[in-house]
Amino acid sequence: MPMYLKDVDVVPEVAKFQSALIVLCRFCPAASLAMREGKPYIELFRRFLNTESCEEHINNMQSRLEKKGLKTDVFKGSLFPMPLNFITCFWTSGQREKLLKHAQQYEAIIVMGCEAAYESVCNILKSTDCQIFLGMESEGVFEAIPKFSLPFNISLKLSNVKPVAFPDMQSETEVSSLFGTDNSNSDFHAAIQATQ
Repeated sequence: MPMYLKDVDVVPEVAKFQSALIVLCRFCPAASLAMREGKPYIELFRRFLNTESCEEHINNMQSRLEKKGLKTDVFKGSLFPMPLNFITCFWTSGQREKLLKHAQQYEAIIVMGCEAAYESVCNILKSTDCQIFLGMESEGVFEAIPKFSLPFNISLKLSNVKPVAFPDMQSETEVSSLFGTDNSNSDFHAAIQATQ
């Protein structure tokens, strides 16, 4: 389900830490920001699979955090095998291990993705002391019409957004208190089912 996302300003909350890792899902955030700003989603020969709107947003967040004295980095993961490592929810075990190893160097983790991406990152990092923040919120499931232009650009025209309700998610949450130790995630799944 592609989620239409809006950003959440977590910089003031994250600024109390000394280091932050931004974990980026490569699909929904990029598609959402490109549609909001009316910019191409893919400019293959100019940016390959990096979306300008998303890159600018991440760079801005990183710059703001660094001005507050934090050490920062961005974890985008590997592009291949596609599409598995392109979307956080589908990450392979190898990709998950890479995140776990890399994240241990940081106090705060900012997940740029939907609530499911946040849940995935929480589950991957449950053995760490990292404080995990949700850097975007879902407004709903989106439908979009792709438009192609030369040389090989793809833009997305937003067609429809169907609202989806999630349980209240705090931007700073201990994994065990949000999802429970049994990984059943009953509140999360109940909220999704209630919207169907």
